[in-house]
Amino acid sequence: MKYLVMVQGSQADYEGMQGRPTEGSPAWSEQDMQAMFAFMGALNNDLAESGELVDAQGLTEPARTRHVSKGPDGKPVITDGPYSETKELLAGYWVLDCASLERVTEIAERILECPEPEGQRAYPVVIRPIGGDGGDV
Repeated sequence: MKYLVMVQGSQADYEGMQGRPTEGSPAWSEQDMQAMFAFMGALNNDLAESGELVDAQGLTEPARTRHVSKGPDGKPVITDGPYSETKELLAGYWVLDCASLERVTEIAERILECPEPEGQRAYPVVIRPIGGDGGDV
């Protein structure tokens, strides 16, 4: 069965990763960034070798977001950047093809071990089954 495994973040987290600390997100050093990249690279390599990795992507900062919605008149309304009321957004994801929910949960637990600087807010890893491949929806 395929699963979408998601990690969350906020604009403040991306600021911290760029060396600019904000409330709730410390400045990441070059060593912090390299440790995170090495961890994610090793995780992705392991998932590719096991045949479970379908896709994995890190997303750009929320400040580069574009929202397209329907206005009261039914016409598209286009807005750039994150909304102030939106605190957490999707920061990255994996599409995994795993034998069971237990297996994908083991992978999510491993994702939680990703190194980060002290004081960094910890986000949950969210697992969602992907419908349409014969599994339960």
